[in-house]
Amino acid sequence: MVTIKQLIVGFLSAIGIGILALFITTGWYIVDETDQAALITFGKVEETIAEPGLKFKMPWPIQRVEILSRTTNNLRVGFEDRNGELNYTDEAKMITGDENIVLADLIVQWRITDPEEYLFNADNPEQILFNAASASLRGVIGSSRIDAILTDERPEIEAKVRENLLSYMETYKVGITVMDVKLQNVELPNEEVRRAFTEVTDAREERLTKINEANKYRNQLINEAKGEQDAIISRAEGTKAERMERARGDVARFNALYEEYLINPEVTRQRLVLETLEEVLPGTDIYIMDNNSDTVSYLPIRPIERRQSSEGGNN
Repeated sequence: MVTIKQLIVGFLSAIGIGILALFITTGWYIVDETDQAALITFGKVEETIAEPGLKFKMPWPIQRVEILSRTTNNLRVGFEDRNGELNYTDEAKMITGDENIVLADLIVQWRITDPEEYLFNADNPEQILFNAASASLRGVIGSSRIDAILTDERPEIEAKVRENLLSYMETYKVGITVMDVKLQNVELPNEEVRRAFTEVTDAREERLTKINEANKYRNQLINEAKGEQDAIISRAEGTKAERMERARGDVARFNALYEEYLINPEVTRQRLVLETLEEVLPGTDIYIMDNNSDTVSYLPIRPIERRQSSEGGNN
C-alpha cells in the first residue's frame, strides 16, 4: 500500500518537476540586436532591456517578456499595395483650402520608444498613429491653396504635418516617437484637371523667368550707372584737387605781388597795367598818341620793337 508519506513525496516531486519544466520553457529569453524586451512582473513593466543576448527571468506566470522592435518602421497613409501596385485609398482624397480635390499620400517613419506605454496605454497604437497622421495631413492640406501644394510649398507642408503629428502623439502617449514625415505624391483626380493645372504651372514658370530676366537687366543697368557715377565722382575729385592747387598758386603769386607792391607801388601798378593789356589784347599794335595838338602824331611802338628785334638777330 502507498502510504501518506509517499503520496506527499510524490506530490512535492510533481510540483518540483512542474516548476523545473516551467523554468526550462519560460525562464529564459533571447534579445536580438534589433529588438528590445519589456520584462513584465505581475502585469507591470519592471525593466526594459535593450542589450542583446540570452536573458533569464522568473517563470510564467510570475514574469513574462514582450519583445518589441527597436528599428524604424514605415507607416503608409493614403495608399496601399494591391497585387504589387500602389493604389490610392479613400484617405488620400482631400479638399484644399480653395475647395479643390487632390490625392495625397504620406509615409511616416516611427519607433517604439516607451514599451510600457506602447503595451498598456492603447489597444492598437499603430492605428492611433495612422489616424493622427491622416488627420494631420488633412488639416494642413485643408488650409493650403492647391497651386502651393502642387508646386513649391511641399517642404513647408511636410514640416507642418510633422509638427501636428508630434503634438498628437505627445498627447496620446502610446509609446511611439515620430522620426520623420515624407509627403510622397500630390496629384489631381483626373487628367483634364491635371492638364489645365500644368498649363497654369507653365505660365507661372514663364512669368518667373521673365521676372528674373527683368531683374538681371535692371541689375546690369544699375551696375553701369554706379560705374558711371563712380567715374564722374572721380573726375570731380580730380578737378577739385586741380582747382585747389591752382587757387593755392594764385594765392602765392598774389602774396608775392603784394610784397613787391609794398616795396614800389608805382612800378608795380604800371607793370600790372601793361601785363593786363598784353593779356587782354595779345598781338595788338600799341600807339602812343598826343592829343594836345591838332596834328595827329603817334609813335609806332610795335614796328620799332620788331625792327629792333630783327636787327639784333642779324647782328
